[in-house]
Amino acid sequence: MSQSSGGAHLTDYRAALSVPGSRGPVVASLFARLPIAMIGISALLYVQRQTGSFTTAGLVSACTLAGVSVGSVAQGRLIDRYGPTRPLLAVAALFTLLLAALVVAIESHASTPVLAVTAAGIGVSEPMTGSASRALWARLLPPGPTRDAALSYEAISMEVFFILGPGLAGALIAAPWPGTGLVIGGACMVVGSVLFALSPAVRTWGPGEERPSRLLGALASPGLRTLALAAGGFGMVIGFVEVAVPAAASAAGSVAMGGLLLSLWSVSSVGFGVAYNTRPWPRSLHLRLPVLLALFGAGVALLAVPSSLWGLGAALLVAGALITAQSTAHSVAIELVAPRGTAAEAFGWVVTAITLGLAFGQSMSGYLVERSGPPLAFLTAAACAGVVAGAVWLLRSTIGPTEPYQRRTERVAC
Repeated sequence: MSQSSGGAHLTDYRAALSVPGSRGPVVASLFARLPIAMIGISALLYVQRQTGSFTTAGLVSACTLAGVSVGSVAQGRLIDRYGPTRPLLAVAALFTLLLAALVVAIESHASTPVLAVTAAGIGVSEPMTGSASRALWARLLPPGPTRDAALSYEAISMEVFFILGPGLAGALIAAPWPGTGLVIGGACMVVGSVLFALSPAVRTWGPGEERPSRLLGALASPGLRTLALAAGGFGMVIGFVEVAVPAAASAAGSVAMGGLLLSLWSVSSVGFGVAYNTRPWPRSLHLRLPVLLALFGAGVALLAVPSSLWGLGAALLVAGALITAQSTAHSVAIELVAPRGTAAEAFGWVVTAITLGLAFGQSMSGYLVERSGPPLAFLTAAACAGVVAGAVWLLRSTIGPTEPYQRRTERVAC
């Protein structure tokens, strides 16, 4: 496999998205992944509106994330072993039942433990169409810049969904029934997942021939463990910022500005990410992973400097520029480190690492913000990014040195 990733040009994106067999899965996966950032937030807002308790609402949201961290790996392993169709159809049905159960539980004012367990089940059964969609490109495209463009598209589209999701959830909570966002998001996810699972290119994806270690699965690869470490550090930094920025807005007397400010760094992330992926630096992924994480931490440290929300917004535009670049690097690196036949599970481990990092960062940031204010949270996030980036740098040999595309193609052909 190649240990480097050259630039993906616009022609590569067009070629990837027009390859025979890709149109149906691409469109279906858009519907399936659009609400990925809506489900947890919609559930949080719905529970808070019905119970009046942010504590209960936060617990429900946290349980959903915890479920996703487990379900992403479990579903990925099933997809690698049996192909996507049967696992996605099964979890889509289970997800539908659990989503209905959560709505009934909320409306009937069920106890907090019931809400928490049901929310965790929703997270576990949330269809991981993104894992299957990402792994599908290896079946549709040979190694090279066009496949890397497809993987870059996956990362960029996910970032767009993370921008749109919270906004849609916030808009739909104003509907006459507060559960509207949760139901619409869930329905969109189920329909998209079913259409993806039944598309011709996906249905021809049969059971995998490879059988990695049953206990560790894809995580038996040292390179994947290094990638998961980098992804966890990435999620941790984002978790710090997602709590500290709204806290800074609240302290400035403008609570509503918190969400807008976070949207700013997501916007710069997508804009810069598209440009960065045409000429990435460093070109070698084993160097790019720690360097991007360290630079991301340095950018977040800048957030501690401004004394006004305008200044914080400008700093967020700078700090957010490297979000999509890292997501793309994580996605492409899976090609290098995942054992053969474990691409979907490997992506699940990356999702799990990011989710756990988010949870840790959010909890630590909340603690620091309450005691010392947002600047300390930003600086702590930067320090954590530096520590994790240093560890990834020390482990960079598990990702490997640079190797040209031509040599990788020749070796695969052999």
